Amino acid sequence: MTDPIKVDIWSDVACPWCYIGKRKFEAGSGLFAGAGDGRGVEVEYHSFELSPDTPVDFEGIESDYLAQHKGISQEQASEMLARVGGIAKQVGLDYDFSAMHHTNTVKAHELIHYAKAHGKQSEMKERLLKAYFVEGGHVGRIDDLAEYAAQIGLDREDARAALERSDYLAAVREDQAVAQEYGIGGVPFFVIDGKYGVSGAQEAATFAQVLEQVWHERDESAEPEEATA
Repeated sequence: MTDPIKVDIWSDVACPWCYIGKRKFEAGSGLFAGAGDGRGVEVEYHSFELSPDTPVDFEGIESDYLAQHKGISQEQASEMLARVGGIAKQVGLDYDFSAMHHTNTVKAHELIHYAKAHGKQSEMKERLLKAYFVEGGHVGRIDDLAEYAAQIGLDREDARAALERSDYLAAVREDQAVAQEYGIGGVPFFVIDGKYGVSGAQEAATFAQVLEQVWHERDESAEPEEATA
C-alpha cells in the first residue's frame, strides 16, 4: 500500500490542547512514516468552535474568560493555564496567556477553508495557532486575518474579500454538522482513515500505534470509533 492514510482533524484555533495535540500528532505520524514501506499521512483540518458566543473583542485576558466560562476563581484559572503552558513547553510551544486576545474564531475557520481552496490549509492552520498562542495576535478580525494570509503567500485582498462575503461560512457549518453526526463533543479529535476516532492530545506513541494498526487493516471499513490503543 502506498496511498497515505487520511487523517481528519477537528480542532479550534483558540484551543490550547489542539496546538499541543497537533505537535504530538506530528511527532507520532513522523514515527509511523519513519518505519518506511511507503507509509505516509494526509491531513485535513475541520472546523470546531469551542465558544461560538464569544465576542470578537472580548474584554479581559485569558484567565478572565476561563474564570467566567468555568465558573472558577481567577487563581484557579491562572493555575490551570500555568499547567497547560507547562505541557505546551514539553512539545516546544511557548504559550503567552497574558498576551492572548480571546476572540470569536469563526472567521479564522473561514480563512482556513479559504487557504485549503488555495492549497495552503496546513500552513494557515499553523500560522493562526502560533499567532494566537505564542505571539499575542488577534485571530478574530478580518484585517488581521488577511495579513496572516499574506504572510503565508496568499493574496491579502482576495482573502479579505472572501472573509467579508463569508464565502466559506457554509464549509465551516458543514464541518460542524459532521462533527455532530460523529458525536464529537470536544477537540482535538482525530478520525483516522475513517476507521478510528482518537480524542484529545494523546502521546506521539499512541498516534503512531493507531496509524500502524490502520496500515495493517487498510482494507477494513468502519464508522469512526474510539481507538483501543
